[in-house]
Amino acid sequence: MRSWIARRMLRATSKRYGYDTSYLDMMLKVSPSAFFKFAAVMKSAGHREVVPVDASFAAKLVGALAEDCGPCTQLCVDMALEAGMPKDQIEAVLRRDPRAMNGATVLGYRFADAVVRRSQDDEYRNAVRAEWGEKGVIDLTLALQMGRMFPMVKAGLGYAKECRRVTVDGHDVDVIKQAA
Repeated sequence: MRSWIARRMLRATSKRYGYDTSYLDMMLKVSPSAFFKFAAVMKSAGHREVVPVDASFAAKLVGALAEDCGPCTQLCVDMALEAGMPKDQIEAVLRRDPRAMNGATVLGYRFADAVVRRSQDDEYRNAVRAEWGEKGVIDLTLALQMGRMFPMVKAGLGYAKECRRVTVDGHDVDVIKQAA
């Protein structure tokens, strides 16, 4: 029964976002135990206690961009739009353009980018802490890492074969994956 419900949820997610969930379908079929453990991770991907939506999705997008070639980033974009993140803020993150970001977006972006680059400088962590406290650091850390988790699982299982352009509300965005 539990597997039947999970399959229905995967099909609904696939249809809703136009996202290929076949790697999760395979995990459910081959190792239901692994799938249901991973389901807890899927739930934690939605964790956000104190940071604004813009900061959270900026971190998720940075994470997806660090590991992905399009489909998982697109899913993150679609979820950000659904959560109410403004289109211009999503595009600014995808283009790595802090000058076009609002305060919350730029702080989430800079924090996540510093972590991805393994910066030993605590400047952005301290800025997040000053703005939203320790819960803010936790929120953004989880957002970043969950944004990275799905593309890595997909790649590890051999399903990350597709690259595609990322669109925001129907128009293509020139994504910049690394700082110049």
